[in-house]
Amino acid sequence: MQSPEASTAVSPTQIQLALLAFADEVVGTLAHLFAYVGALALFAILALAALGQLPDVQDEEPADKPGWSVADRSYPAFAVSRLDSQEKTASYTIFRHPEGGRRDVLRWTDTADKPVAELEIYRQGAEFDVTRPAAAGLAAQMGLGAATPLEQAGLIDTKFGPVALFRPTGTTAQGCLGYLKRSEEPALQISGFSCQGGSLPATRAAIACTLNRLTLLTSGNEPKLAEMFAHAELRRRSCDSQGSPDWLLGAANAQLRGAL
Repeated sequence: MQSPEASTAVSPTQIQLALLAFADEVVGTLAHLFAYVGALALFAILALAALGQLPDVQDEEPADKPGWSVADRSYPAFAVSRLDSQEKTASYTIFRHPEGGRRDVLRWTDTADKPVAELEIYRQGAEFDVTRPAAAGLAAQMGLGAATPLEQAGLIDTKFGPVALFRPTGTTAQGCLGYLKRSEEPALQISGFSCQGGSLPATRAAIACTLNRLTLLTSGNEPKLAEMFAHAELRRRSCDSQGSPDWLLGAANAQLRGAL
């Protein structure tokens, strides 16, 4: 006959079964909890996407690379003597690019602060885009839209050699003329515009005078730049010695016309 203590004793097997049952309940509860939280997160994501507040990682583009900025601590490298006693002294602004480019921009205004001329010397760096049409930059300098088509308006002879002139396509009346001169060695571009003079020959003469008065103050660590200006000075003529604008190659020469 069994004692009362023996009849109420719990065997080790029963304890293990109870623990296993408890563990199954815990795992099941956690699984349901994770499923519930996941469903809530999914609904939240769908709600944000519907409201347009969820950033699209795939379409996210990298931040724009730094571009041109004003170099306040840089010193002027060029100079141009005043073209007319009635004009204000030219403003001089220097822009630098992180990839090595430098732009020296000189601007002139009349007594009413209206722009009458601009000259830019662009020393190219790694940022220079050879595929970008030159017309876009020159048209922008002239205050026109970058997409404005330009046509060649003749050549002028300067101490830097022949320089091409441009104007908006189809323009025949007196107006501003743009100009452009490129150099491979050193990698340099001289461009700008002039609205001076009462006629196209006078405007062409004003541009030639500006370029002939352009001088180099410092070449920095660019010996080819110093060599270029040294050779140019040997060909320089004063504005007074140029006389009549007949020495300019006229815009009527059909061989010189064409889109830029």
